[in-house]
Amino acid sequence: MNQNKLFNRTRWQLAISYAAVMGLILSLLGFGVYKAIAHAHWVAIDRELESVAGTLHDSLELKLQQPGRLEPIVNELLPNLRLIGVKGIKEQLPSRHILSAINQGYYYIRLFDYSGKLIATAGAYPEELPLQFNSQYWQTITDTKGNVYHQISVALHTQTQQDWGYFQVGRSLQDFNDYLSTVKWVLKLGLPTALILIGFASWLLAGLAMKPIYSSYRQIQQFTADAAHELRTPLAASQATVESALLTPQLDEKEAREILRTIDRQNRRLTQLVADLLLLARMDNQAIRDRPQLCCLNDLVSDLVEELAAMAIASKVALTSSVRVQQQLNVVGNSDQLYRLVANLIVNAIQYTPAGGKVTVILDCNHIEAIVQVQDTGIGIAAADLERIFDRFYRVNSDRSRHTGGSGLGLAIAQTIARAHRGSLSARSELGSGSTFLLQLPL
Repeated sequence: MNQNKLFNRTRWQLAISYAAVMGLILSLLGFGVYKAIAHAHWVAIDRELESVAGTLHDSLELKLQQPGRLEPIVNELLPNLRLIGVKGIKEQLPSRHILSAINQGYYYIRLFDYSGKLIATAGAYPEELPLQFNSQYWQTITDTKGNVYHQISVALHTQTQQDWGYFQVGRSLQDFNDYLSTVKWVLKLGLPTALILIGFASWLLAGLAMKPIYSSYRQIQQFTADAAHELRTPLAASQATVESALLTPQLDEKEAREILRTIDRQNRRLTQLVADLLLLARMDNQAIRDRPQLCCLNDLVSDLVEELAAMAIASKVALTSSVRVQQQLNVVGNSDQLYRLVANLIVNAIQYTPAGGKVTVILDCNHIEAIVQVQDTGIGIAAADLERIFDRFYRVNSDRSRHTGGSGLGLAIAQTIARAHRGSLSARSELGSGSTFLLQLPL
């Protein structure tokens, strides 16, 4: 197949198309996976911030007594609390807290009064954050160094439900962005690697897919060449006979009859060859459409042995049958086709058995199959030819086949009929020791 430019080009096209489609699918899948991972982590961050903010918010409101004033007990909740110009507590409070999430290094806390003035910070507070207050519930902000933060703002009230101010809990998105960068690199490196592997696999799969097509193409090529050769021979003979007759000034009745007999013989050969080709084409394209019927193999074998006895006598070959079963063996199928199948095997055995030889037709069965064997003591078949004898137009001995009028389609037709009846046809032979053809049909 590698030597055929058409199939090689088609193989490349299939491989490239398959790789392109798979690359597109993987790209979309990778983009979807990236978005899903980013969304899942973003939702997790939101939930974590809400949880931290909710816990601290509820705890702080229980301890706030006056608007804009932090009570000393607040330092028990917030680590690293730093006051910014607020009356009450001037010094930095000792680091004591009850919420471990604030101490992870990602979180910071900002407290604003009701006018939006920053009162205090806590946690891992970045000094580069903008001081402008925004009361939006969710915010994503960027500091002067380009670092991104995500925060939540919640209103605070005193124990008496007075407006105290605002409470913000935020965290750095550095770890989140680092994780997404890692995912991006994995996808960027993984996609080309996957495409290379897919391209290689596509080339191999395209080759496997093209093998049966290429095999069928070669068979069609061979079949067309052989059919043209077989048709050309009788046509050339007929043409030569007609041209010879036309060049003869006067033909007597004997010469004319001889010419007509030659043309008739070649026409019969052409007719038989075309009929065989049509039968094979019809059986290749569709199953047996005739109404199935029971065919008795006992009667079929006995009728064929009786009908072909004259041919065997003319060839000086002993034709006998051996029925090894007591009951009638019936199979479902087309009786005419089965008749032709077994007839082809017997005629083939007679033609390739020298004078004084013997052909035996054996009918037997096992539990599920009827078995027909055609044994001869003929010239046999070489091991190299045995695998190809069921190919169309294949002949072990071309000269002898042409002498007997064979076209190389008899065994091919027999094999096709056997398969159409869900059976099998095989052969075993030794050169110079005869051959045995084994037909097995389901009962």
